[in-house]
Amino acid sequence: MNVTISSSTLPKTGALVLISVEGTKLLPTAQAVDEAMDGGLSKAIKAAEFKGKVGQVLDIAAPQGISVNRLFVVGLGAAKSLKPAGLETAAGRMVGRLNGARIKQGSIAGDAIEGSEIADGDVAAHLALGAQLASYRFDGYRTKQKPDQKPSLTKVGVMTRAQARAKKAWADLSAVGQGVYLARDLVNEPPNVLYPESFAKKCKALTSKGLKVEVLGEKQMEKLGMGSLLGVGQGSVRESQLVVMRWDGGTAKSKPVAFVGKGVTFDTGGISLKPGAGMEDMKGDMGGAAAVTGTMLALAARKAKVNAVGVIGLVENMPDAGAQRPGDIVTSMSGQTIEIQNTDAEGRLVLADALWYTQDRFKPRFMIDLATLTGAILVALGEEHAGLFSDNDKLADQILDAGKASGETLWRLPMGPAYDKLIKSKFADMRNIGGRFAGSITAAQFLGHYTNGVPWAHLDIAGTAWQSGSKPTSPSWGTGWGVRLLDRLVSDNFEK
Repeated sequence: MNVTISSSTLPKTGALVLISVEGTKLLPTAQAVDEAMDGGLSKAIKAAEFKGKVGQVLDIAAPQGISVNRLFVVGLGAAKSLKPAGLETAAGRMVGRLNGARIKQGSIAGDAIEGSEIADGDVAAHLALGAQLASYRFDGYRTKQKPDQKPSLTKVGVMTRAQARAKKAWADLSAVGQGVYLARDLVNEPPNVLYPESFAKKCKALTSKGLKVEVLGEKQMEKLGMGSLLGVGQGSVRESQLVVMRWDGGTAKSKPVAFVGKGVTFDTGGISLKPGAGMEDMKGDMGGAAAVTGTMLALAARKAKVNAVGVIGLVENMPDAGAQRPGDIVTSMSGQTIEIQNTDAEGRLVLADALWYTQDRFKPRFMIDLATLTGAILVALGEEHAGLFSDNDKLADQILDAGKASGETLWRLPMGPAYDKLIKSKFADMRNIGGRFAGSITAAQFLGHYTNGVPWAHLDIAGTAWQSGSKPTSPSWGTGWGVRLLDRLVSDNFEK
């Protein structure tokens, strides 16, 4: 679907969507429409008891006095509490509504909203992003779809009187949308198509966007001593990979920000085999790597003024005769030894070497890792928030603020030396599981031993990387969660 920023001239075809805030008069475009309808819009609003509350939608078919076939008014709630994510959700909801009505072309009025913290022009840009995100589809493997099963909407124009500002903001936001699309595609791909080597190949293709991309194979990782990462993939016929993506948009002397992603392209659990029910979802166990890859594309596409590094560890966890066993002891790149007590606690083993490699080679300002790491985080937080763990309060607060601004929210959980006793091993420096209690915390505590004092945060996205249903701006199973969060973190704090 094509999304554009357009003038505030009333459209002559398709559907028109007006925005409304609670407790205020009609916004400028709605006023113009009401005049053209000889007060008909005001009468319809009154008759329907439409108050402009969040999620309210007024639908008027064949409105008199204007040329469009359908007129909608969507509520945004109170102006003072409106956030960009609220605009995006409203636009996404309306894209779904327009497709449901089999409408081919729509226009959304992106009026300035008095009393809101969102500037004129930015309103239109965020409405455009919501429409873009809502239009995502992963239909490449469907061969029998009928025309009426496909989206009808082909074009959305977001109208604004502040076109210059809106177009500038939209250029950046549409780049973020590209990153979200890529992350969703990666998570949604079937595991016979997306495996470590093919994932790495997709990353290499991003050199056309300005990224520098390196791929390390198993022999290179063996020389570096990455026994923790390599042990996970030794039961697979697919070769494990470590991909390094770099965006050099800052000054030469500026330390990079670093993002590290877990990329288990399929997770059977290994010898500690998972139950069969739901195992197909384990194609998405590379959601952290997908988010890092999408973020790196977003930064490059909008030419972010920052130096950034994305490192992803790509493995397939399979249970063949050569697979890692419970009871094995491996040596990580850091030199620390790990007793394997459960081969299904494999993501932390991948991240241990990826984190150590990142801090050792790049000396970054900070590291943030993303991983679909524990089922325990789903029990704690469901699908609404990701888990945040950090050894640095300033970084944690910056991430939480970026989450609120982007709509990708987190909840911070505790860490501390007391949890180390739960991962203490009788035979090695530590073991890879901590037992029944505090599962997400002990996983984070394990990772903290591989950061070497660099400011660090761990995001457990097992509840947010994919979803059981759908949301207005996230209609597919794979959500692309993390791209908007990390891009907002960079833009708010590290490009000034």
